[in-house]
Amino acid sequence: MDESTTEGPVPVRRVLLKLSGEVLGGGSLGIDPDVVNGIAQQIAEAINEGVQVGIVVGGGNFFRGAELSQRGMERSRADYIGMLGTVMNCLALQDFCEKQGIETRVQSAITMGQVAEPYIPRRAIRHLEKGRAVIFGAGAGMPYFSTDTVSAQRALEIKADAVLMSKNGVDGVYTADPRGNPDARLLSEITFDEALRRGLRVVDAAAFALCMENELPMIVFGMEGEGNIARVLKGERIGTLVHAGPVTSTGDAS
Repeated sequence: MDESTTEGPVPVRRVLLKLSGEVLGGGSLGIDPDVVNGIAQQIAEAINEGVQVGIVVGGGNFFRGAELSQRGMERSRADYIGMLGTVMNCLALQDFCEKQGIETRVQSAITMGQVAEPYIPRRAIRHLEKGRAVIFGAGAGMPYFSTDTVSAQRALEIKADAVLMSKNGVDGVYTADPRGNPDARLLSEITFDEALRRGLRVVDAAAFALCMENELPMIVFGMEGEGNIARVLKGERIGTLVHAGPVTSTGDAS
């Protein structure tokens, strides 16, 4: 495998976009309205060109269940607190998407009827077919599941063509952690099996495994860069394509 760009866009009609909470917070606690508005503008741009967009939002700008657990809180309770943080992010993103003229629905895995619909896959698909953005909140509604894994699960249920996994501070899958290894190289393409075998942890192993078993391609890309969200939503190849195989590029990245 090499790092050269694979020719041709990944065919995309309906996609699942994963956004981290840290991104919505602009790297700090809470929500940065300017950042969220910029993301909403890019989502609207893609939807206006006919792309059907489902979105899973993390909650790390408010709470991380695993981190709260490490500080002594009971893990399942900590995870539920994190899920509530994701819903706050969903509502903020919904508001800014609607300011861009895009009809938006929030579906929550935890019942909260005054602010969100219950998560119903067939209803979500119908919203997407009508050109609405659908934002999925509260994770899986169960503790011990990351929003990376939920993104893969939601993508499968809404029959998405790809999972678009945005990352903060990294622009794809590398041969090693680029923050600790200056020799790490960005991969343009890798199989799920190889990523798991080599322990490349840019995405949760459970999310990789779920996509691999169901042959659902994933694109891992960086949030940094002008218009990256709109570019990847519309099918432009940036970041790293992770798929079930075989690898189509030649050479070896190791």
